[in-house]
Amino acid sequence: MTVLPLLMILAVLAAAGFILGRQRALALAGGETKKLHSLPAYYGWHAAIMAFVPAFFALIAWLLIQPFFIESAALSHLPASVLEDSTSSTLAMSDVRKIAAGLDNAVYQGALTETDIDALNASEGDLRAFFGTVGVALASPVSPEVLSAAKQYRETVASASIVRAVVILLIAVAALAWALKLTAPDFWARNRVEKVVLWLLMLASLIAILTTVGIIWSLLSESFNFFSQYPIGDFFFGLTWNPKFGGGSDLGFIPLFWGTIYITIIALLVAVPLGLFAAIYLAEYASRRTRAWVKPMIEVIAGIPTVVYGLFALITVGPFLRDFFSAPMGLGNSAASVMTAGIVIGLLNIPFISSLSDDIINAVPQSLRDGAFGLGSTKSETIRQVVLPAALPGIAGAILMGASRAIGETMIVVMGAGAAAKLSLNPFEAMTTMTVKIVGQLTGDTDFNSPETLVAFALGMTLFVITLLLNVMAVWIVRKYREQYE
Repeated sequence: MTVLPLLMILAVLAAAGFILGRQRALALAGGETKKLHSLPAYYGWHAAIMAFVPAFFALIAWLLIQPFFIESAALSHLPASVLEDSTSSTLAMSDVRKIAAGLDNAVYQGALTETDIDALNASEGDLRAFFGTVGVALASPVSPEVLSAAKQYRETVASASIVRAVVILLIAVAALAWALKLTAPDFWARNRVEKVVLWLLMLASLIAILTTVGIIWSLLSESFNFFSQYPIGDFFFGLTWNPKFGGGSDLGFIPLFWGTIYITIIALLVAVPLGLFAAIYLAEYASRRTRAWVKPMIEVIAGIPTVVYGLFALITVGPFLRDFFSAPMGLGNSAASVMTAGIVIGLLNIPFISSLSDDIINAVPQSLRDGAFGLGSTKSETIRQVVLPAALPGIAGAILMGASRAIGETMIVVMGAGAAAKLSLNPFEAMTTMTVKIVGQLTGDTDFNSPETLVAFALGMTLFVITLLLNVMAVWIVRKYREQYE
C-alpha cells in the first residue's frame, strides 16, 4: 500500500475517533455536558489526535529509515568493485532506483507482467532502449548485477509497504482504543488537546530551524571538501574563472562576484525608484477606486514565472538595447548583457519593493500627517519631510530584501546576461553571476568529488552568507529606527 491511501485511512480513523470519543463522553455523562470537565468536542478531538498523530509520526520515521535497509539489500547484488567507491555506489543505486521505477511503469502500462520481470535478462536485447519507452532514461547500459539489484529493490519495497501498512494501522487502532479507554467525565481532554497542539506548533518551528541547519551543514561539509583540494586564497582572490574538465582549473571567485553585484546594482537602480514612486502614489495620492485596481495589477507581476522574464529579456529587452544603444555607441553587439539582465530583474522586483513600501507608508501614524498639515505644510512637503523619514527604516529594509532577491536570480541572468565570467565596467557586455555557475558546475559530467563540481558548494555558501548579511542588516535597520516613530 502506498503512502497516500494509508494517510486517507488514517484520516478516516481520525474522523471516526472524533465521533466515537464525543459520543462516549456524552454517554458516560448521561447526556449532561455540565458533568464533563471539557466540552464534548475536546473528547472527540482527543480521540482523533490519538488515532492520527502517533501513526503519522511512526509513518514519517518509517519512511526516513526504510531507504537505508532497502538500499543495503539491493547493494548486496552489486559487484564489490562498485561498492569500494562511494561515488560509484551512489551512481549505481541511482540506476537501480530508476530501473525499479521503470519496471513498475512497465507493469502499470501492461508492457510487462511479474512473470516477465522474473525472466528478464540483461544480456538479451537493449534494455536501455526498452526503459526509454516506459519513461526512464538511463545513461549507461543495464548490467546483470544492476538489473538483479533493481529486482531485489522492487521486492523489498513491496514487502516493506505491506508490513508498513499493517504496523501503522495497528498503531492507529491501538492509540484510538487507548484514547476511548481514557475518555471519562473527569478526564481533562481540553488540557491534553491544547498540549498536543502546543507541541505541534513547537514542532513546526523546529522543522524550520532544522531545515536551515540542514542547508548550512550541506553547504559547509562540501565547501570544506572543496577547500581541502583547492587553495582558499586562490578562490576568494582569484581574478580568473576557467574550469577545465581534466583538472588544473582556475576557479577565481572575483569575476562571478563582480557580475552578481553589477547586475544587482542595475536592478536596484530600476526597481527602487519605480517601486518607491508607485508606493507613494498608491498610499498618498490614489483614490480608493484607483488603488483597488492599480495595486493588484502591479502585484500580478510578482506571480509571473522568472523563466518568462528570461524570455522577455532574450527576445525583447536585449535586442532593443543592442539595436538602439550598445551597437550605435560602439559598446557591443550582443543582446546578452549586464544591462539586459539588470533591467529585467529590476522590473521583477518592482512589485516586491512597491508592495512592502506601500504597507510601510500606510503604517505611518495619521497624526504625523495631521500635525504637518496643521503647521502649514503642503501634501508634497508632508510626504518628503514627514512620511518618508518616518517610513525610511522599513523602506530601507524592503530595498535590502529586494537586493538579496536580485542576487539569487538565475533564469533571467542565463537568458539575458550570458555565461561569460569577466571583469568589465561595460554594462553592455555579457557577464554572469554566482547562481548561474552553481547550476553549470552541478549539471556537467565532471566527477562529483572534483574541485570543478565542489566549487558550486563554495559559491553557494558564499551566496548564502551575502544574502544572510543583507537580510540581517534589513532587520537591524527596521528594529533600530522604528521606535523613533512609535
